[in-house]
Amino acid sequence: MASTSDIRKGLCIRYNHDIYKIIEFLHVKPGKGPAFVRTKLKSVTTGKVLDNTFSAGHKIEDVRVETRSYQFLYAEGDTYHFMNTDDYNQITLQKDALDTPDLLKEGEVVTILFNTEDSMPLSVDMPAHVILEVTHTEPGVKGNTATNATKPATVETGAIINVPLFINEGDRIKIDTEKSSYMERAKE
Repeated sequence: MASTSDIRKGLCIRYNHDIYKIIEFLHVKPGKGPAFVRTKLKSVTTGKVLDNTFSAGHKIEDVRVETRSYQFLYAEGDTYHFMNTDDYNQITLQKDALDTPDLLKEGEVVTILFNTEDSMPLSVDMPAHVILEVTHTEPGVKGNTATNATKPATVETGAIINVPLFINEGDRIKIDTEKSSYMERAKE
């Protein structure tokens, strides 16, 4: 058993007969009244996100997890195939187990969380950022670098990301996987 002081991003807990992963949390200590922890929980079985507030000192049941590195091989409809980088065993996961499947490129190495009790995969953690090539966007016009205006661009995985006006087709860009947003032009 853990308490609310142990809450951190990525912690898996058992709540309402399901396993949830904490994706956001905030410790709040108001001037009047007891402290509490406001959390955003994502179900690892259904992908549903819910907000919950725990009072300070509340006992929560954490789920023991272990992480393993897997390489993304290919997608087949809503099924995604991964290979363990240590022993080359392959597993398949459904699309809803991934947070941002549209940013996943073949060959990308991800971290998969497994429940240690039954060795079931719980969730897939993407790297903090990925570098993808822009396959389609409107051409940039000289002088469009001063404003922070953006335009949509399609990257090689099919995802559409808003990028600055100076980005052209063929450019490689760094994308924040948590927010699915443009970070910077990739340095070659």
